[in-house]
Amino acid sequence: MLRRYFSPDQYFEKFDDATPAFLLRNGIRALILDIDNTLAPYEEPEPNERVLAWFSALKENGISAAFVSNNDHERVSRFNQKIGIPMYPKGKKPLKKFMRRAIQALGVPPENTAIMGDQIFTDVWAGRNVGIRCIVVPPIKDKTDPFTKFKRLLERPVMRYYRKHHKEETENNEE
Repeated sequence: MLRRYFSPDQYFEKFDDATPAFLLRNGIRALILDIDNTLAPYEEPEPNERVLAWFSALKENGISAAFVSNNDHERVSRFNQKIGIPMYPKGKKPLKKFMRRAIQALGVPPENTAIMGDQIFTDVWAGRNVGIRCIVVPPIKDKTDPFTKFKRLLERPVMRYYRKHHKEETENNEE
């Protein structure tokens, strides 16, 4: 059960390691994205130049994207101002409702859609709930509160399993 619901399909050291070439080569034409700790730290209210360049590359390659974030409307809206993609704040991940809406808005079948985030128990679980591929990146700057520390502790065995069973893919991603 642990593997079925929580193990990612892919792991990258940082979001832009998921290049348009990699995504297209793997049949991914749409991405559902988390913001906090995936694309930017919590205290960064707007996308930096690196994030904007990556979104530009996605668009140039015909890869559509949407935000599904558990954060509030103000945070997601401000981050999305320069990007301008569909957004679903207070997305209640891992629940299905806003994930399904995002997939529908992107107009790409689930088999050609992936989610990228930094959390196993929200992002990956949400992706598994709607039958899409799951990409994990480590948190950019993690919170230090006890709940987050506990959650990260629970994620460790899942990531150990992934690394053990996907060693070759992880090495190929680094090339």
